[in-house]
Amino acid sequence: MRKFTDEELTQDEVVALMKAALMAPTSKRGNSWQFIIVDDKSLLEGLSHCKEQAAQFIADAALAVVVMGDPLASDVWIEDAAIASIYIQLQAEDLGLGSCWVQVRERYTAAGMPADEYVHGLLDIPLQLQVLSIIAIGHKGMERKPFDEKHLQWEKIHLNKYGEG
Repeated sequence: MRKFTDEELTQDEVVALMKAALMAPTSKRGNSWQFIIVDDKSLLEGLSHCKEQAAQFIADAALAVVVMGDPLASDVWIEDAAIASIYIQLQAEDLGLGSCWVQVRERYTAAGMPADEYVHGLLDIPLQLQVLSIIAIGHKGMERKPFDEKHLQWEKIHLNKYGEG
């Protein structure tokens, strides 16, 4: 969902989203992730410039969750942070909210600065933390059709061995 209404989230909705994030499984229960909740409109606008394309809608979101990982805490911080990102999105959907993942790691601003570095500077993030994603969340500003199961790629499912289905 890349279109949001102007309606703010309730405190209960924000708490539910953060509970989901904090319950996300991690390797060896290392909890290598950390989160910044952003609801300040000027910061949301700033975050919308973290990438050359496909991040502008952050400015219109009610909330953005910056998902970070600590490479010193876990060698699989990327996987840990990715799972937490999806947990946030699943919780948003369960609450009837819209969300969209904005990839930050290995992406760049329009000026060529690494997106991670840009977000670090904007939000005063300690150097040891790495930004994986930003999850934009808000009340749905449009209706989306459900996924059409005719497009499921069953040929990508293999039974027991590759190539057997």
